[in-house]
Amino acid sequence: MSNATVTEERSALRGATLPKWFPWALAAGSVGVGLGISAAAGLDSNIQWGLIAALAFVLGTYGISASVESPRQARDRIATSLVWVAFIIALVPLASLIWETVKQGVKVLDGYFLTHSMGVVADTEPGGGIYHALLGTLQQVGLATLVSVPVGVLTAIYLVEYGRGKLAKAVTFFVDVMTGIPSIVAGLFILSLWIVILGMGYSGFAGSLALSILMIPVVVRSTEEMLKLVPNELREASLALGVPKWRTILKVVLPTSIGGITTGVMLAIARITGETAPVLLLVWGTNFINANPFSDPQASLPMYIYLQYANSGGSGAAYDRAWAAALTLIAFIMILNLGARGIARWKAPKTGR
Repeated sequence: MSNATVTEERSALRGATLPKWFPWALAAGSVGVGLGISAAAGLDSNIQWGLIAALAFVLGTYGISASVESPRQARDRIATSLVWVAFIIALVPLASLIWETVKQGVKVLDGYFLTHSMGVVADTEPGGGIYHALLGTLQQVGLATLVSVPVGVLTAIYLVEYGRGKLAKAVTFFVDVMTGIPSIVAGLFILSLWIVILGMGYSGFAGSLALSILMIPVVVRSTEEMLKLVPNELREASLALGVPKWRTILKVVLPTSIGGITTGVMLAIARITGETAPVLLLVWGTNFINANPFSDPQASLPMYIYLQYANSGGSGAAYDRAWAAALTLIAFIMILNLGARGIARWKAPKTGR
């Protein structure tokens, strides 16, 4: 075979395109390579063979694509494969966490568990439930939302629609600072102000005040970004018709961005629902039902999980109750996120054809 024929065949081969099923086939082959090397080397960890498979997938993608397609296409494919590998690496711990929580939590999670409190049940005894903790979490998060949403939304409206000069810069700066405040600091602030200085007792409302400090900057930032997405043409059209600015904001700007604002609020609620430090400092805990968040200690799901696990010794009825409460908390946050997505889709502007 002449050199010209070989050159022509290589040129034709490099102009080819790999089939669509190539990444899936290569992924299956990479898993096989990872398992084979792991078995041959005596590796017991799933993480080790997974990393070997990921490396084989990336190198195989580049090598095969460079020989069949072109170096430029190979670089594109290796970038795509790196994105997929990073996605899977990030997804594996999340899936493992959810799987373990579901597997451990379903042991005692039933209607009885959701509708009864610990009451006279000892931590080492079977039975009991999380009704008192679930009620406390709903009340504390609800009060924090009632405090945070008006303050956060009005602050964002000021920054976007009215804020100019040093005051707006100062507000923006402090919102950024509050975004990074640890939850324990918010709890200590309310502890010193509400309980030590003002002499108020431990209660669910005290915990709600600390949670609102954590929630306000999230609401401000998300609402601010949503308001900035509203086209200025809508504002200008309303103002050109003689509508006052406050009415333009109320009737044009807010309805246009209400879907994104609602999503931001839901995400802020999900962010504070699992906080434990403010609850530990300000709410304490109780095994009995306290439906009054303004008086006496009150239970909450994060505190319930902590106490049950701390008293379980790594096994027993309290250990199972801790996992079931964790599963309930995850389900609650998941419902909030799904609700936020549903509201955002429902309130999204409809575009006609």
